[in-house]
Amino acid sequence: MSSHTYILYSTTLNKFYIGACHEDLDQRIENHNAGVYGSKSFTSNTNDWVLFLKFDCDDYAHAIRLERKIKSMKSSVYIQNLNTYAELRDKIFKETRST
Repeated sequence: MSSHTYILYSTTLNKFYIGACHEDLDQRIENHNAGVYGSKSFTSNTNDWVLFLKFDCDDYAHAIRLERKIKSMKSSVYIQNLNTYAELRDKIFKETRST
């Protein structure tokens, strides 16, 4: 089964959401939009989440490390730059791989 780190975007909130999964990504996004993860989850605030960017990771542990690294940047500009610059995506992907 494949693992992913993904970034969703909501136009209603003008916000990004960063997550990791080891299941079907399309189903995961549908679940976020349907409020499956509970009314207190951040993604339950709206139902217009769309995939902004995804990384296909080596395994679930790698997906979690990558998710945490992106979240630690605390920057929507950084996320937009990840989408724009392939070399930045490659760099963070390699940095979070286990050695």
